[in-house]
Amino acid sequence: MTILTLDELAASTPPNTPWLGLDLGEKTIGVAVSDLTRTIASPLQLIRKTKFTADAEALFRLMDGRGATGLVIGLPVNMDGSEGPRAQSARAFARNLERIRPVSVALWDERLSTSAVERFLIEDLDLNRKRRAQVVDRTAAAWILQGALDRLGYTG
Repeated sequence: MTILTLDELAASTPPNTPWLGLDLGEKTIGVAVSDLTRTIASPLQLIRKTKFTADAEALFRLMDGRGATGLVIGLPVNMDGSEGPRAQSARAFARNLERIRPVSVALWDERLSTSAVERFLIEDLDLNRKRRAQVVDRTAAAWILQGALDRLGYTG
């Protein structure tokens, strides 16, 4: 599978279909969804990781249920721009999805997404630690997806 650039993802997916954004954690996968015009990303769901095949099937069910045609997966690049084990894991996740079912995937640099979301949840929403833990991964997925959508400059 070839991982696409954002421009290639946009060109290869039908217009007026949403994309899903993923924040891959150690224990969970945060999932966000765009609107049909790919203008706004919203937190959607949290998938608790079990086995890869089960996780992928849960993800594909979400894609099918929403009519999503593309995935934007957060790529955890180091601050110096290098890629470490977590970035390699994100790339492997994308490749392994393709082994189950064809899917259009782009990666998006997610540096500081979780810390930015944590700061927002604390400072702007004043959420306690327990509540933040319930929403941070899917909110980070929305942050990742929104960054990709903004980069493409979708206006409808």
